[in-house]
Amino acid sequence: MTEEKKPIDSLKNVEAWRDLYPYRSHFETIGGFRYHYLDEGPANPADLRPTLLCSHGNPTWSFFFRSVIDEFRDQYRVVVVDHIGCGLSEKPPVSKYPYSLGRRGQDLIDLIEKLGLTNIALIAHDWGGAVAMNAATRIPERFSKIILMNTAAYLSDRVPKRIALCRIPYLRRIMMQGLNVFPRAATKMATAKGLAPEVKAGLLAPYDSWRNRVAVCEFVQDIPLSTSHRSYEALKTTGERLNVFKDEQVALIWGVKDWCFPPEVFMAEFLKYYPNAFTRRIEDAGHYLLEDSPRETLAAIREFLEK
Repeated sequence: MTEEKKPIDSLKNVEAWRDLYPYRSHFETIGGFRYHYLDEGPANPADLRPTLLCSHGNPTWSFFFRSVIDEFRDQYRVVVVDHIGCGLSEKPPVSKYPYSLGRRGQDLIDLIEKLGLTNIALIAHDWGGAVAMNAATRIPERFSKIILMNTAAYLSDRVPKRIALCRIPYLRRIMMQGLNVFPRAATKMATAKGLAPEVKAGLLAPYDSWRNRVAVCEFVQDIPLSTSHRSYEALKTTGERLNVFKDEQVALIWGVKDWCFPPEVFMAEFLKYYPNAFTRRIEDAGHYLLEDSPRETLAAIREFLEK
């Protein structure tokens, strides 16, 4: 493992947002690529509290979980990943990395095993939920609690028109990699309350060029809508294995004003798997619930962790 104190100095708009992200960076080689993660708090909490493992979606990165780090690192070890192609992790071209759900799940398993993590409390958002649950359902003995926020981890044929538009061949490359439409749109559409300029700059900072936006494009393409899709079997199997976790292990914390993962569809579907799960609806929050309503969201996470 290697550490670098300030790897973000080379990113654009550093002066606008770097004070919001003062954490020490860590790197491991996972599957031949440089995998970035944060590791804050006590490595071995005296009271055997779980390690919080945070998995982001698209088009965010570990920056999205900064409030979780600040809230819990005094008492919990908090590990926050940047999936390959995202944040400060290496951004290989499609010719060298498949950007598929199964590969991302294996990446996460490899990191968990390298760090020797056990008694994990997962905190997952957006497509990071599918990635993390693909991993967690394959090694459930390492996980003690599951916290899912505005996400899905099972097959679904519901894709909003705004997302479907981003999947159109050729157009998606121009829109996503060339014009950076998806990350920029997300800073407006994924929040119910708007974002401060420095927060918006932080969310966009790693995705500042065609080369650096390959994962943003491929994440959207990785939503399986047919049986022949590269990630269909991986997501199907993940859904079939969700029952390895019991109701009391699972929390569903949802930003209600989310057009992409509306609670009446996606939270309701999870409740079919976990009918007695801990639930909390954050009524005034959109998809980026940790940005819109951090205090209420963090309070719900703490309540569940301390149950």
